[in-house]
Amino acid sequence: MRECKGWSLVLLMVLGLGSLAQKLPTRDEGLFQMQIRDKSLFHDSSVIPDGAEISGYLFRDTPKRYYFVVEEDNTPLSVTVTPCDAPLEWKLTLQELPEESSGEGSGEPEPLDQQKQQVTVDEGTELFTYKGNDVESYVATSTPSGLYQLELLSTEKDSNFKVYTTTTPESDQPYPELPYDPRVDVTALGRTTVTLAWKPTPTGFLMGQPVQYCVVINKEHNFKSMCATEAKISADDAFMLAPKPVRDFSPFDFVHFGFVPSDNGFGKDRGLTSNKISRAYLTKPKMSDIQKVCIGNKNIYTVSDLKPDTQYYFDVFAVNSATNTSTAYVGTFARTKEEARQKTLELKDSKVSDVFIKRKGTKFLRFAPVSSHQRVTLFVHSCLDAVQVQVRRDGKLLLSQNVEGVRQFQLRGKPKAKYQIRLRGSRKGASTLKVLATTRPSSKQPFPSLPEDTRIKAFDKLRTCSSVTVAWLGTQDRNKYCIYRKEVADSYGEEQRRREQNQCAGPETRRKSEKVLCKYFHSPNLQKAVTTETITGLEPGKTYLLDVYVVGHSGHSVRYQSKLVKTRKYC
Repeated sequence: MRECKGWSLVLLMVLGLGSLAQKLPTRDEGLFQMQIRDKSLFHDSSVIPDGAEISGYLFRDTPKRYYFVVEEDNTPLSVTVTPCDAPLEWKLTLQELPEESSGEGSGEPEPLDQQKQQVTVDEGTELFTYKGNDVESYVATSTPSGLYQLELLSTEKDSNFKVYTTTTPESDQPYPELPYDPRVDVTALGRTTVTLAWKPTPTGFLMGQPVQYCVVINKEHNFKSMCATEAKISADDAFMLAPKPVRDFSPFDFVHFGFVPSDNGFGKDRGLTSNKISRAYLTKPKMSDIQKVCIGNKNIYTVSDLKPDTQYYFDVFAVNSATNTSTAYVGTFARTKEEARQKTLELKDSKVSDVFIKRKGTKFLRFAPVSSHQRVTLFVHSCLDAVQVQVRRDGKLLLSQNVEGVRQFQLRGKPKAKYQIRLRGSRKGASTLKVLATTRPSSKQPFPSLPEDTRIKAFDKLRTCSSVTVAWLGTQDRNKYCIYRKEVADSYGEEQRRREQNQCAGPETRRKSEKVLCKYFHSPNLQKAVTTETITGLEPGKTYLLDVYVVGHSGHSVRYQSKLVKTRKYC
């Protein structure tokens, strides 16, 4: 009779949740279905429903306790805890029932305060403890009736977690079952792709439950649960605020019924009790690359758009689409293959090398001076579109710039140093370059100097039916300038001119009939470094393409930007 009244007291205590939980969640199917449809019933509640997964939040160093009732002896029991953000400490205990000290059998319940004074305090029987970040379960085929307490603690940081408790583990099957070989295999490996394969879960084709697979890719480590990956993703792109401080036991505290916090060391020496709140502010974690893609029921997947020579970690999760519960396969990792090593062009001291680069392609050059040197002079002449030039000395980056036209770089030398030059082509089309590296000091440069503005200006008012007058800028260096003309059709446009605008193609590629003249020109004053020329012998109403070449001391030439002109038709 005393035991029956004790049970009545416990049930009365739990049913006192009122509108928050209405009734103690048991495996009564009608009540269970109602509870599952309205999961908000268990938000911030200390009661764990039977047969449903709940989510919770822990403040660092602040224990949290949950309770559930097993109503009959010899009942199977399964409790599964899934850590999300950090390792957890958790333990499961069977609490002793409070006993009435009066026991007169009057049937009248005593006031709550008298019950609190009369109960005997017992820490309960410890059934299971665990510490770590694995998904861990307590499973028993037969358990006694009573009130069970699940206590959780996170000592590293504020953390999310999930809990699933059921008294019908054989029929529930809440999580998709893993196959006999749960490993994820890498079946193909490339520079930017990795193909994964795994054995299907029996839950889908044997039990007829809706199962899909989700693949998670990142560069840091494997994950042990979908909950952990979602916590990482949410931390990266939508950092969540900490929950508002509330009491763990709402709206009542179990201590009023004789179940007081134990002093056995769980959370001891931390100066915190179950109903105190951590006020520490959260800091946003470091951003990291992590991707999740769900692929339906396929068990083969190729991950693409990866970086060459980079290690990636791959995890696969079987997800029950109906309940959103998941099970992790044994993840794997792989390093993508290196980029195909291209042949490196060796540069000889003071010798010009011609380099061709495909569209968006890359070429590698190497310069290894045979003698000690204090300085290296590097000339780069981009004949078409701009190219990216990157120079390293013994692996140390010295410069990285886009080069258009002729550029000269002065690099500080070191004894026995070796220089690696990487050239990356344009996205518009193929690139042609002339490159020269030298350690020999010389006043005469192999390439001619150029002004900042390499356009040719035509004077419209000086245009006649048989001549045009043009001007261009020079420099302080005395250089040779050659001007050429070519008659073109009236439909000759900018696109055709751009395709033919190869600055490295010198006067030697032109017909002798197209040559107008060559002359030397320079000016000590850059403000006056301008020259003009009148081109005669043209036909009325015709269009001509004019080119000016500046020739350096060693014979290398650079072409100015071409100019289209048209003579007057009537004079």
